[in-house]
Amino acid sequence: MLSGDDHHWMADALRLAAAVFPPPHPNPRVGCVLVRDGELVGRGAHHRAGGPHAEVEAIRDAGGAARGSTAYVTLEPCAHHGRTPPCVEALVEAGVVRVVAALRDPNPRVAGGGLERLAAAGIEVVDGLMSAEAAGQNRGFLQRMSHGRPWVTVKLAASLDGRTAMESGESRWITSAAARRDVHRRRAAASAVLTGSGTVLADDPRLTARDLEIPLPDARQPGRVVLDSRLRTPPSAALLAEPGPVLVFHVAGDSARRDALVEWGAEVVALPSAGGGIDLDAALRALAEREVNDLFVEAGPTLAGALTRAGLADELLIYLAPHLMGDAARPLMRLPGIETMDQRLPVSVTDVRRLGDALRITAAPMPVPE
Repeated sequence: MLSGDDHHWMADALRLAAAVFPPPHPNPRVGCVLVRDGELVGRGAHHRAGGPHAEVEAIRDAGGAARGSTAYVTLEPCAHHGRTPPCVEALVEAGVVRVVAALRDPNPRVAGGGLERLAAAGIEVVDGLMSAEAAGQNRGFLQRMSHGRPWVTVKLAASLDGRTAMESGESRWITSAAARRDVHRRRAAASAVLTGSGTVLADDPRLTARDLEIPLPDARQPGRVVLDSRLRTPPSAALLAEPGPVLVFHVAGDSARRDALVEWGAEVVALPSAGGGIDLDAALRALAEREVNDLFVEAGPTLAGALTRAGLADELLIYLAPHLMGDAARPLMRLPGIETMDQRLPVSVTDVRRLGDALRITAAPMPVPE
């Protein structure tokens, strides 16, 4: 039986998980609090892959007071040996008598096994408390485990009339400094940032997370991924000189270009083609195999439109600046084939907020009605 106190303590565990920045990719965000006789005795969160899990951090914080406590944890405790020992063993050894979990772990190596082992050890087990909130914190991890692809956020910056660059290609800077800082924070929270070779050639972006309150260590920079069907990315590209891994997906291209990119530190991988370019679904599945949970897309209107039209964009993050760029400027997305009102692609706006003089709109593309 769950009580108001159970909700209070689970909310505390969720806040601990949410406060970890950057997230512990490729692992999920997890927070844990230990409560005995109505008093908080221990708290912890998982900060990085290979580091202590939230349950272990909370047990260490509680010390001997963990015995006889209830553990509130935002994800089912693991029951397997990975980079760290199983958390269920730590909970049993600490003398925890009750475990309340928000979510069951979809990882096949866990998948209910953690809760089963706790119950077999005589510990009372409850799951499902505030599961929606916990799922929202780990949407990329859950999607990768359940569907074999990362959560895809397509970022777009545009004028009020929906233009992303002048006809000449000039695009700096469309939005405000506050909006750009928000983008850098979003990059830092992602497992990887994806762009197309056209953007690399036109803008030569670095695609690193900068302008943060606390600088991101080189080792925590998100990976950078380039969709480059013909291997047009030059070895002099700025993103190749930045810390962190670079992955280039291609379909064709001569071996000399491939070797040059590899020499500059990129991983170059051939993928199947589709529609004259790289198979986008194959690219996302290849990224999931590399343990990418959350993919942040910063690309031109063609790639942004292709992902959206294919139903592969889970979220649109649109920054609108207070100016007009005219009908000759480049559009927000290229969506060929939409000619009548009933062919429109519906979206659900989930959030609108102001960042300096810009607006940030968060929207979810919706399935087209049959």
